[in-house]
Amino acid sequence: MTWPNGWEVEAVPQDAAASGVSRQRAVKNDQGGTPVMVMELTMTQVESGHQVNLQGVLLEMRKSVQKDFFQGGYQSVCNKIHPATLSRLSALETTCTITQNGRHVLSQTLVAAVDADKAYVFSYAGQAEAYKASQEEIEVARNSLKL
Repeated sequence: MTWPNGWEVEAVPQDAAASGVSRQRAVKNDQGGTPVMVMELTMTQVESGHQVNLQGVLLEMRKSVQKDFFQGGYQSVCNKIHPATLSRLSALETTCTITQNGRHVLSQTLVAAVDADKAYVFSYAGQAEAYKASQEEIEVARNSLKL
Protein backbone atom coordinates (compact mmCIF):
# COMPACT_ATOMS: atom_id res chain seq x y z
CA MET A 1 0.00 0.00 0.00
CA THR A 2 1.29 3.47 -0.85
CA TRP A 3 0.27 5.86 1.90
CA PRO A 4 -0.25 9.58 1.19
CA ASN A 5 2.56 11.99 2.09
CA GLY A 6 2.24 13.38 5.58
CA TRP A 7 0.27 10.42 6.90
CA GLU A 8 1.85 8.61 9.83
CA VAL A 9 2.04 4.86 9.27
CA GLU A 10 1.29 3.09 12.52
CA ALA A 11 2.98 -0.12 13.50
CA VAL A 12 0.20 -2.66 13.92
CA PRO A 13 1.22 -5.85 15.74
CA GLN A 14 1.30 -8.60 13.13
CA ASP A 15 0.31 -12.07 14.19
CA ALA A 16 -0.72 -13.17 10.73
CA ALA A 17 0.73 -16.67 11.10
CA ALA A 18 -1.53 -17.44 14.05
CA SER A 19 -4.65 -15.49 13.11
CA GLY A 20 -4.45 -15.28 9.32
CA VAL A 21 -5.07 -11.54 9.58
CA SER A 22 -2.74 -8.72 8.60
CA ARG A 23 -3.45 -5.04 9.01
CA GLN A 24 -1.90 -1.81 7.73
CA ARG A 25 -2.91 1.55 9.13
CA ALA A 26 -2.04 5.22 8.63
CA VAL A 27 -3.19 8.33 10.48
CA LYS A 28 -3.36 11.95 9.33
CA ASN A 29 -2.84 14.49 12.11
CA ASP A 30 -3.73 18.17 12.20
CA GLN A 31 -1.19 20.94 12.94
CA GLY A 32 -1.44 20.23 16.67
CA GLY A 33 -0.84 16.49 16.27
CA THR A 34 -4.48 15.50 16.83
CA PRO A 35 -5.60 12.60 14.57
CA VAL A 36 -8.21 13.82 12.06
CA MET A 37 -8.24 10.86 9.61
CA VAL A 38 -7.43 7.17 9.75
CA MET A 39 -7.10 4.72 6.87
CA GLU A 40 -6.77 0.97 7.33
CA LEU A 41 -6.40 -2.10 5.13
CA THR A 42 -7.11 -5.50 6.66
CA MET A 43 -6.44 -8.79 4.89
CA THR A 44 -7.88 -12.04 6.24
CA GLN A 45 -7.05 -15.54 4.99
CA VAL A 46 -10.15 -17.42 3.86
CA GLU A 47 -10.35 -21.18 4.22
CA SER A 48 -10.22 -23.03 0.93
CA GLY A 49 -13.73 -23.63 -0.40
CA HIS A 50 -15.36 -21.18 2.03
CA GLN A 51 -17.80 -18.77 0.38
CA VAL A 52 -17.67 -15.32 1.95
CA ASN A 53 -21.01 -13.50 2.15
CA LEU A 54 -19.60 -10.05 1.42
CA GLN A 55 -22.96 -8.30 1.84
CA GLY A 56 -23.44 -10.00 5.23
CA VAL A 57 -19.92 -9.13 6.39
CA LEU A 58 -20.33 -5.48 5.40
CA LEU A 59 -23.78 -5.29 7.05
CA GLU A 60 -22.31 -6.63 10.32
CA MET A 61 -19.40 -4.18 10.16
CA ARG A 62 -21.79 -1.30 9.48
CA LYS A 63 -24.03 -2.37 12.38
CA SER A 64 -21.01 -2.52 14.69
CA VAL A 65 -19.87 0.98 13.63
CA GLN A 66 -23.37 2.38 14.20
CA LYS A 67 -23.70 0.68 17.60
CA ASP A 68 -20.28 1.96 18.76
CA PHE A 69 -21.13 5.54 17.75
CA PHE A 70 -24.61 5.30 19.29
CA GLN A 71 -23.09 4.21 22.61
CA GLY A 72 -20.86 7.30 22.41
CA GLY A 73 -23.88 9.60 22.05
CA TYR A 74 -23.78 9.97 18.26
CA GLN A 75 -26.33 9.27 15.54
CA SER A 76 -25.27 7.69 12.27
CA VAL A 77 -26.86 7.25 8.89
CA CYS A 78 -25.27 4.95 6.33
CA ASN A 79 -25.95 4.86 2.62
CA LYS A 80 -27.11 1.71 0.88
CA ILE A 81 -24.39 -0.89 0.34
CA HIS A 82 -23.43 -0.55 -3.32
CA PRO A 83 -20.99 -2.13 -5.82
CA ALA A 84 -17.50 -0.67 -6.01
CA THR A 85 -13.98 -1.80 -6.83
CA LEU A 86 -10.92 -2.33 -4.69
CA SER A 87 -7.76 -2.74 -6.74
CA ARG A 88 -8.72 -5.28 -9.43
CA LEU A 89 -11.50 -6.83 -7.33
CA SER A 90 -15.25 -6.30 -7.32
CA ALA A 91 -16.21 -4.89 -3.95
CA LEU A 92 -19.09 -3.56 -1.90
CA GLU A 93 -19.00 -0.17 -0.20
CA THR A 94 -20.97 1.89 2.30
CA THR A 95 -20.39 5.29 3.89
CA CYS A 96 -21.74 6.40 7.25
CA THR A 97 -22.32 10.01 8.27
CA ILE A 98 -22.04 10.48 12.02
CA THR A 99 -23.77 13.42 13.69
CA GLN A 100 -24.05 14.77 17.21
CA ASN A 101 -26.92 17.10 18.07
CA GLY A 102 -27.67 17.38 14.34
CA ARG A 103 -24.11 18.48 13.46
CA HIS A 104 -22.04 16.39 11.01
CA VAL A 105 -18.90 15.44 12.95
CA LEU A 106 -17.45 12.32 11.28
CA SER A 107 -17.67 10.17 8.17
CA GLN A 108 -16.57 6.58 7.71
CA THR A 109 -16.38 4.45 4.57
CA LEU A 110 -16.09 0.66 4.54
CA VAL A 111 -15.10 -1.24 1.38
CA ALA A 112 -14.95 -5.05 1.31
CA ALA A 113 -13.71 -7.42 -1.39
CA VAL A 114 -12.88 -11.11 -1.71
CA ASP A 115 -10.21 -12.84 -3.76
CA ALA A 116 -9.71 -16.61 -4.08
CA ASP A 117 -8.28 -17.13 -0.58
CA LYS A 118 -8.30 -13.66 0.98
CA ALA A 119 -10.87 -11.14 2.14
CA TYR A 120 -10.00 -7.44 2.25
CA VAL A 121 -11.52 -4.53 4.10
CA PHE A 122 -10.38 -1.00 3.30
CA SER A 123 -11.79 1.57 5.68
CA TYR A 124 -11.23 5.24 6.21
CA ALA A 125 -12.78 7.65 8.63
CA GLY A 126 -12.28 11.15 9.87
CA GLN A 127 -13.62 14.44 11.06
CA ALA A 128 -16.15 15.85 8.60
CA GLU A 129 -13.90 18.60 7.16
CA ALA A 130 -10.76 16.42 7.05
CA TYR A 131 -12.71 13.58 5.43
CA LYS A 132 -13.94 15.87 2.67
CA ALA A 133 -10.51 17.50 2.20
CA SER A 134 -8.75 14.10 2.08
CA GLN A 135 -10.85 12.52 -0.69
CA GLU A 136 -8.17 12.96 -3.35
CA GLU A 137 -5.43 11.46 -1.12
CA ILE A 138 -7.70 8.56 -0.26
CA GLU A 139 -8.49 7.89 -3.94
CA VAL A 140 -4.78 7.91 -4.82
CA ALA A 141 -3.99 5.49 -1.98
CA ARG A 142 -6.96 3.28 -2.87
CA ASN A 143 -5.97 3.23 -6.55
CA SER A 144 -2.39 2.29 -5.58
CA LEU A 145 -3.55 -0.95 -3.95
CA LYS A 146 -2.15 -4.14 -5.46
CA LEU A 147 -4.26 -6.96 -4.05
